[in-house]
Amino acid sequence: MTARTYMTVPGFFVQDDVKQSYTEEAILPRFGLIDEGTDRWTTFVTEIEKLNATAEEGVQFKVFFLGRHGQGYRAFSFDTLGDVWLILTRDNVAETKYGTKAWCEHWAKLNGDHEMIWGPDPQLTSLGEQQAEEACAAWDEERRFGIPLPEKLYISPLTRAIRTHQVTFKFHNIPLPSGPKRIIVENMREHNGVHTCDKRRTRSDIQAAFPEYHFEEGFTQGDELWTTDYRETHDDIDRRAKHVLDMIFQNDKEQFISFTAHGGFIGGFLRTCHHRPWILPTGGILPVVVRGSIVEGQLRN
Repeated sequence: MTARTYMTVPGFFVQDDVKQSYTEEAILPRFGLIDEGTDRWTTFVTEIEKLNATAEEGVQFKVFFLGRHGQGYRAFSFDTLGDVWLILTRDNVAETKYGTKAWCEHWAKLNGDHEMIWGPDPQLTSLGEQQAEEACAAWDEERRFGIPLPEKLYISPLTRAIRTHQVTFKFHNIPLPSGPKRIIVENMREHNGVHTCDKRRTRSDIQAAFPEYHFEEGFTQGDELWTTDYRETHDDIDRRAKHVLDMIFQNDKEQFISFTAHGGFIGGFLRTCHHRPWILPTGGILPVVVRGSIVEGQLRN
């Protein structure tokens, strides 16, 4: 696969601006688009099309709408912002019940307790379902102003992400791409290993539960990535995020892409694209304009 580098293109969304204060709001007005005009999304699409029309050889621009799944029966997720550890959001009820130390050292390695089942691959909670409904409402609101609907949609293989996607994009009378345009991708899964909540179901179980979705080529029947004794590092997640970006920039002509994934994967995506740190709460949506460039020396003669 051709080697590429990725950079966030600032100036379109408030989340790109390092001068803007971080907000814990899951979905900003207009998804954070700076332009408040009634023709804002038409203007935005024109700008993206212009960037691609005038791009130098080996450069492409794509817009990614990054969606984080709603709350599930699993743990808090953690990441860093500068040197300070922050809770991304209360991603679950299980760690809330037992506390972080007990969760990480003991309970996360089990499938549940006498009250809850959180592994493998837990469902959304009722709050998680509500968060996905709110994401759908946000898309519906911006459709009134011409927001470009995703031309291709990529989803984590974990149930909480697929279900969030299913609810978020349940538009009525507005056809979204179907069939091979809605693709489950192994590398878009959550921070992997040790915690049973991050182990996925079999391919046949996923297909039975969500028959309208397609799988990327080579998606295995069993989960061959999750292990009981190794928890991924940020570097591991960043490599997965870059692999997904490489796949899309290599193969896809579409300009507007949807991801429905997890806090860990989204963090890796942002680091790979040199985006400012942004902690996306559960059910949140974060748009990013990305410039993908073929590494010098690999352009075709």
